[in-house]
Amino acid sequence: MVEVGDQARDFSIPDHNGNTVRLSAFPGKRVVLSFHPLAWTRICAGQMKALEANREAFDALGAVALGISVDSVPCKHAWAESLGIGKTRLLADFWPHGAVAQIYGVFDRTKGYSRRANIVVDEVGRIIFVAEYPATTVPDMQDVLDALRAQERHAEEVPGA
Repeated sequence: MVEVGDQARDFSIPDHNGNTVRLSAFPGKRVVLSFHPLAWTRICAGQMKALEANREAFDALGAVALGISVDSVPCKHAWAESLGIGKTRLLADFWPHGAVAQIYGVFDRTKGYSRRANIVVDEVGRIIFVAEYPATTVPDMQDVLDALRAQERHAEEVPGA
């Protein structure tokens, strides 16, 4: 799994509407990569709803959240609609199967899907937060928001940091 301080690797995969998303396409923004095992499961639904519910808080902190799983675009599209996800982009790490999860070290090769994790990338592409969660637990987005706030305070205290 990647570690705090590592340089994030760029990727290009489709969102639930079939639009290509690149990590590098968010200049000046921090990006929350929220990996979840599979669509259409209760815990994963809670995780994606938490991203949507915290969208305004992420926006205020100069961050964008992306939900990522190995599901296909049509699957992610139908799931986003069923959950009422209107703003958060759900990414399809479908082919090559789990490629983004693999480069971030959260792909479970035995099960064929990603482990549950949140990874935050800062404005210059450096990883500033990493957390893995039990498969049976909806991640509390407060730890992600706290990490974003802490990094923001640090940047204010140390210009150029």
